[in-house]
Amino acid sequence: MKLLSKEDITPEGADARTLRALPLLAFAAVATAFLYVPVLGPSPLAFQGDLIVVLYLLTLPTILIFLLGWLSRNVFAAIGGVRAATQLFIYEVPFFLALLAPALAAGTWSISEIVAWQSGHGMLVVLAPIGFVVALIGLQAKLERTPFDIPEAETEIVAGPSTELTGPKLAVLHLSMDMALVTGSALVAALFLGGPALPVGIAPAWLAALVGFGAFLVKTLGILAVLTAIRVGMGRVRIDQLNSFGWKYLATAAFVQILIVLAIIGVAA
Repeated sequence: MKLLSKEDITPEGADARTLRALPLLAFAAVATAFLYVPVLGPSPLAFQGDLIVVLYLLTLPTILIFLLGWLSRNVFAAIGGVRAATQLFIYEVPFFLALLAPALAAGTWSISEIVAWQSGHGMLVVLAPIGFVVALIGLQAKLERTPFDIPEAETEIVAGPSTELTGPKLAVLHLSMDMALVTGSALVAALFLGGPALPVGIAPAWLAALVGFGAFLVKTLGILAVLTAIRVGMGRVRIDQLNSFGWKYLATAAFVQILIVLAIIGVAA
């Protein structure tokens, strides 16, 4: 609220309307992605393939952050934007592959159907523990949180892509990243921990919805706690270290998890 009331300053030579629009687009993308995550039960917007849509929407903020840095007419912002784009190509592949494992196990690309499948078969974290760990690490990198806060390393490039942002633009960008943290955590909780799905039936329906929401909240807060512990317990890594770690270990682990899930599906069939 304080930032929203501050003066909005546009760097000389930069397009004011574009700089104002980019944080709003990032906010809209993340808010839309959250609508497909089951909270009280199946999402009313659910359809076959909504997982792909959500992954696409959660990728947009990083692309928009790159554009913010590039259009800000500031060398620190430009470097931060390039780092954000470079980091995008490192973590997205293992992150997407990790979230592919639950979809393969449940035989559907709908988040709500994956959650419903877990109510009768158990949480997918048991079947795909490696994918769960890779998803958490990939989510931390996607959110540019320590140790992957390379695009906004304050000791090197001030605030990276947001260096020239002030007032409402900075407030909306911060809000977008905070919403992305909650949305990403809720997505991982839905895909691997069952979200609001319950192993047993509860009557009446309103009580089942209330208990399901409580379960969803506890699981999401648990993932948030893990991500926060990683943030406070580690130091920033270099971009070359992230590149090596992402392609050598994260991507390999995600591929191994997919092979394990496919083998289990083949044996069960």
